[in-house]
Amino acid sequence: MSAYLDTHVLIWLCGNKPGRLSEPAIHAIQNHDLLISPAVLIELNFLQQIGRIIRNPLDLAKQLRMQLGVEVCKHSFADMAETALFETWTRDPFDLLIVSHAKANNYSLLVTQDEKIRRHYPKAVW
Repeated sequence: MSAYLDTHVLIWLCGNKPGRLSEPAIHAIQNHDLLISPAVLIELNFLQQIGRIIRNPLDLAKQLRMQLGVEVCKHSFADMAETALFETWTRDPFDLLIVSHAKANNYSLLVTQDEKIRRHYPKAVW
C-alpha cells in the first residue's frame, strides 16, 4: 500500500526534523511505499520563489528518493483532475491536487499535519 507525503512533511524530512512528526505519521512513513504528488514539486517551487525554502525542489525529491525511496507519483493526471472536480472543501490548489492524487490512487494514505485536510480526507494520517 502507498502513502503520499504532504509538502510540509517532505520539507521536515529533508531538514532532518523527524521530531515534528507524530507517531502515526512515522509509522505510515516506515510501513508504506512513499509517494509525492507532482503538485508537491510545484508547491516547493513556489515556496523557493518566495524565499520560504532555499533548496531546489528536485534536489529535495532526490534526497528523499535516496533516503526513503520516495517516488513522484505517475498516476494519471486525468484521473486526479476528475477526482478534484468533486472536492469543494478548499480553494487551495495545492491541497486540492495533493488530496485528489491520493484519492484517485485507490484512496491512499496521506501523511499531513494540515487540519483541514484531515477533516475532509478520511485517509489522512497524523
